[in-house]
Amino acid sequence: MRAKLYDVIFGTTSKAGKTFDIILLFLILLSVLIIMFESVPAWSEKFPKTLFYAEWVFTIIFTIEYLLRVLISPKPLKFVLSWWGIIDLVSILPTFITPFISGYTSLRAIRALRLLRIFRILKLNRFTSESQALAHSLKASYYKIMVFMFFVVMMMILAGTIMYVIEGGTNGFESIPASIYWAIVTTTTVGYGDITPTTDLGKIISSIMMIVGYVIIAVPTGLISVELSRYREGERSDNLCEHCGHDNPFGSVYCNQCGKEVING
Repeated sequence: MRAKLYDVIFGTTSKAGKTFDIILLFLILLSVLIIMFESVPAWSEKFPKTLFYAEWVFTIIFTIEYLLRVLISPKPLKFVLSWWGIIDLVSILPTFITPFISGYTSLRAIRALRLLRIFRILKLNRFTSESQALAHSLKASYYKIMVFMFFVVMMMILAGTIMYVIEGGTNGFESIPASIYWAIVTTTTVGYGDITPTTDLGKIISSIMMIVGYVIIAVPTGLISVELSRYREGERSDNLCEHCGHDNPFGSVYCNQCGKEVING
C-alpha cells in the first residue's frame, strides 16, 4: 500500500501519478482564487461564511496531502527540509495561525508557488533548455551589465544633483535624494508626476532624460540578445546530427529525425 501511495503522490510517469498531480494543481488554483476573492471587500462581506469554510476545506486537504508525503517518503526529514516540503508547509500554516495571530491572512497567497509543480509534472524539456540558454546568456553578459548599471547609477546621481541646483530646492526637488528619485522615475519613463520641473532648463534636462531612458532600456537587452545568439550558434553546432544534418534540441543524445546517436562537440 505504501509503495502504491508513493507511486501516486510522488510519481510523475505513471497514469495515477499524473492524474493526482493534475487534480492537485486544480485544487491549488481554486484555493488561490478563493484567497483572491476573499481580499475583495464586496465578496468578503457578501459571502463571508462560504469563503471561510472553503478556505478551511482546502487547508485540510493540503494538510492531509502534506502528512501523507512525509509518512510515505523514504527520508521524511529530507522531504520536510526540501524546497517543495517547505513550500507545502508554509502554504498551510497561515490558516492555522490566523485564529490566534492576526495579520498573516495574506500569506496564504504563497500557496500559488505550489503551481510551479506543473514544470515537473509536464516534463517541459523545452522550457528547461530555454532556461539554460537564458541563464547562460545572463551569466556571460553579467560584467558588461554591471558596468553599464554602474554608469546609469552615476548618471542618476549627477542628474539629480543638477536638477536640485537648477530648481533651487522647490517644486518637490527639496533634497538631492528626492531629485535622484525624480531622475530614476523620469529616465525609466514611468513619470508619476509627483515631482515636476518648472524652469525652462529643468524641462530641457527632463526631455533629455526621457530620451536617454529608451537607450538605457535597450542596451541590456542588446547585450543579452548577443549572448543568446552566440549560445544558439554553439548549440546548433554541438547538436547537429552527422547522419542527416538535423538540428536537435540542446542536450539531445539521439537524433529526433533519424534516431542515430548525436555526438556532442
